[in-house]
Amino acid sequence: MATNSIIDTSRLAGKRAGRNAPKGRAVDARALEAVRALLGDAPRRRDLLIEFLHRIQDAHGSISAAHVVALAQEMRLSMTEVYEVATFYHHFDVVKEGESAPPPITVRVCETLSCRMAGADELRTALAGLDAGAVRVIGAPCIGRCEHAPAAVVGRNPIDAASAEKIAAAIEAGRIEPVLPAYVELDAYRGAGGYRTLKACVEGERSVEAVIAELENSALRGLGGAGFAAGRKWRIVRAEKAPRMMAVNIDEGEPGTFKDRYYLERDPHRFLEGMLIAAWAVEIESIYVYLRDEYAACRALLTRELDALARDPPCPLPRIELRRGAGAYICGEESAMIESIEGKRGMPRLRPPYVAQVGLFGRPTLEHNMETLYWVRDILEKGATWFASQGRRERKGLRSFSVSGRVVKPGVHLAPAGISVRELIDEYCGGMLPGHEFYAYLPGGASGGILPASLGDVALDFDTLQPHGCFIGSAAVIILSQHDRARDAALNLMQFFADESCGQCTPCRVGTEKAAGLMAKPRWDLALLNDLSQAMADASICGLGQAAPNPIACVLKYFPHELDGGEQVNR
Repeated sequence: MATNSIIDTSRLAGKRAGRNAPKGRAVDARALEAVRALLGDAPRRRDLLIEFLHRIQDAHGSISAAHVVALAQEMRLSMTEVYEVATFYHHFDVVKEGESAPPPITVRVCETLSCRMAGADELRTALAGLDAGAVRVIGAPCIGRCEHAPAAVVGRNPIDAASAEKIAAAIEAGRIEPVLPAYVELDAYRGAGGYRTLKACVEGERSVEAVIAELENSALRGLGGAGFAAGRKWRIVRAEKAPRMMAVNIDEGEPGTFKDRYYLERDPHRFLEGMLIAAWAVEIESIYVYLRDEYAACRALLTRELDALARDPPCPLPRIELRRGAGAYICGEESAMIESIEGKRGMPRLRPPYVAQVGLFGRPTLEHNMETLYWVRDILEKGATWFASQGRRERKGLRSFSVSGRVVKPGVHLAPAGISVRELIDEYCGGMLPGHEFYAYLPGGASGGILPASLGDVALDFDTLQPHGCFIGSAAVIILSQHDRARDAALNLMQFFADESCGQCTPCRVGTEKAAGLMAKPRWDLALLNDLSQAMADASICGLGQAAPNPIACVLKYFPHELDGGEQVNR
């Protein structure tokens, strides 16, 4: 049927034929030139998206809408892909059109439990007078310096035992970059026998079977929190089809945890040698080291030492890439970390398949915490019996406890597995602070629950705390005194979980926020909190949501007196 068209089809055809750019916002020529200059000759691979966002953020102090558009064109990605990644991570400041860029200097004050107990709120108040035009002060989740609470970061420069005066002085002097700590460099490490064990492996003096058996006999378990047997993991991944990948987790975002930073700042090659031995044993093609963004000094020294190792390697090396996190606690979960390494939002994957089968870039992947690899050299040189015989109460091995809170000597304390928290305080931490009595403790950071002093003689190790509704995790121990309340600690932890939830699953995204709101009220609605806890534990797809209810359950079980006096609602 003939019709009278009101559309000039010749003009429409001309427009269609003339379009040679993707739909959407036009690319700003200056922004594109700036992005190309920052990227240089780096390959425009999808997995480098987060690295490229860091380059823009570092150079300009923020990421503008024009930068997003230019980066999307340069990488042949949609603007949505770039934007959703940039806005997922805390450390990227994405500035929308019409908004002002943030001030040139950002001060982050840690507001998680150890720092809150040490006066972080008062510090935030004292910093209110800083020049808002040149400085912004924001709260931050745990920055991994709990032994120096309250801690803050000026730019990328950490300020230990922070005060308004210290922070103001750093700003005045322009000290916004970290100072590298004194550490064992490559020449010194080699001079003390470093990399001889790796060479013995590569040159056939040690067999793969003998090395893996030594790891198995030592009872070394994953020290990032899960506690999976290290030797068994090597066997599992080695049995998968090549090529195989390796991902090293140094995200260390669990509140109260700082052991990985402690070892990296002192003896990085001991970790690197263990990493390379694992790569040799499992026949790894490529290694990706994922380091949290808060550890700028560690990133600088690892970059330096990896470059030195590449110039003078003790043996042929696999490809090693150091990847930079961007402020997301969830990326401590192994599959979320892998998503982040691939340049995506750090959202946990559904399992199975497990990362040992389908991990980085779809390949079998050996995933390890940094400290697990740190012990490989010592175990092989001193023997499995040396390591396994260290424990107390029939437990095996050594544990690096990150201790903070109301003790005289907070810090990383290397102690026998199975030690009790009371022994840890008395033998390693110099006792409680003057005027403080031992009241309660967190045996495993934010996720591990809260126990009363009456359970201070329980062995601290994998599998020993579960009967009490807790777990050791990465051995982040936070000590509370009679001046603290477990319910306040639980609220602080729930607020952390709510802020750090990736938002992928509703039980965690909604449950943590709702629970934090209920816990902030003088009267706890116990029935509703129990319902929320059950939903989070049962239906969350990763450990964040599954473990978030632990502090609530512990308060109700061990500290009901803190809710007495009409301060709860029972329905």
